[in-house]
Amino acid sequence: MSTDTLDAQALATFVGDIWEREIVPEIAEYIRIPNKSPLFDPDWAQHGYMDQAVTHIERWCRSRKIEGLSVEVVRLEGRTPVILMEIPGAVDDTVLLYGHLDKQPEMSGWREDLGPWTPVREGDKLYGRGGADDGYAAYASLAAIEAVQRHGGSHARCVVLIEACEESGSFDLPHYIAALKDRIGTPSLVVCLDSGAGDYERLWLTTSLRGIVVGTLRVGILEEGVHSGDAGGVVPDSFRIARQLLSRLEDEDTGEVLLATCSVEIPEERANQAEEAAAVLGAGVHGKFPFVEGAGPGERGPDALVLDRTWRPSLTVTGQDGLPELPMAGNVLRPHTALKLSLRVAPTVDTTAVAEEMTHVLLMDPPHGAHVTFEVDMPGDGWEAPAFAPWLWEAVGDASERHFGKRAVAMGEGGSIPFMGMLGALYPEAQFLITGVLGPGSNAHGPNEFLHIPMGIKLTCCVADVLDRHARRGEA
Repeated sequence: MSTDTLDAQALATFVGDIWEREIVPEIAEYIRIPNKSPLFDPDWAQHGYMDQAVTHIERWCRSRKIEGLSVEVVRLEGRTPVILMEIPGAVDDTVLLYGHLDKQPEMSGWREDLGPWTPVREGDKLYGRGGADDGYAAYASLAAIEAVQRHGGSHARCVVLIEACEESGSFDLPHYIAALKDRIGTPSLVVCLDSGAGDYERLWLTTSLRGIVVGTLRVGILEEGVHSGDAGGVVPDSFRIARQLLSRLEDEDTGEVLLATCSVEIPEERANQAEEAAAVLGAGVHGKFPFVEGAGPGERGPDALVLDRTWRPSLTVTGQDGLPELPMAGNVLRPHTALKLSLRVAPTVDTTAVAEEMTHVLLMDPPHGAHVTFEVDMPGDGWEAPAFAPWLWEAVGDASERHFGKRAVAMGEGGSIPFMGMLGALYPEAQFLITGVLGPGSNAHGPNEFLHIPMGIKLTCCVADVLDRHARRGEA
């Protein structure tokens, strides 16, 4: 199949100009809006920041000179809104392009001259919360479609869906999918721009996403705090009991998760892809993380580490309650300790079963008769991509070479995008292009998050190429 419908240089110039003149300034203003996801801002509707972000993105989208573009903000009572855009196509087929606009909370540890709601550009990087994860998605999706139309390419009917609840597990989204099912149609290709990249030198394809179980473990031992000198040695420390309970979930020496429901055999294809990705990345698999001097992941090789972060389970304590800040920490045995637990599991694991086992293991036979509870948030299943159709694998490989100068690489991702599991179940025949700009150092969810602008430009060009190839895939 011919691959030169879209001139690579002309496409890069056009897309680069849109990004520099329009998209980067728009994302900078979007960063200023503290529209935290509803899990982190239960009063989001009263605060109005989510509506402000929706309006900001909607306005730019409506301004695009894209033939047939319609833009609508859809609102269901009591739920975060979605932006739904439709663009008619030259062929009788549908592509669904997805992203989100809600953000993670601030997080501490930002550089002195940076902040979550303060956009700062340094060279190729635009710092601030939500630019890379993934406020750029709406802009990049429309820029790709506009580029195809302006440069003589072709595309199927496109539906762009931007949600505002992804960072909370997308609990509002199923209701919108049900309400909009007929309008969305049956896509043969799903494009998601909310994923990661192993480096900034090529297009990265996500072949799997881990599932997640989040919950709050609470250990109560006293009705009120008491003098530690008086009670120490008689009253067990609630933190020690919490540590005991965590040891039921994982081996603290190795990090191995001990729950039977988390066991899964890694498919050979995914192991092979991990080996190929590790060969490309080498020490970059772990070198991208800001370890303190002298620290590291241990003796495991790059291929094992790729699978550790994409297919094997891992437990993280992400928050706490009951522990005072250091200046206020008196000599007191505290009445309780509460820990927020985040368990990442393999893409194919039943997270409901994991949540049930996790709850049972934590609550059985509480040490010292402590009052132990475990409240689970809605589990989020993982996702494994169907095998790439030959046309898509060829298209992404060609696109990466045209715009990056290197072939694309496929690899699983350690994070979760609950919507992909929903779509996989709804559209089992669809192909998936899951990609993103979250490369080394971009630090989504953490301090100093940045959007790598050249990566965004080249990724947009690649999406334009794939849209064109998708529309022409039946040609001889």
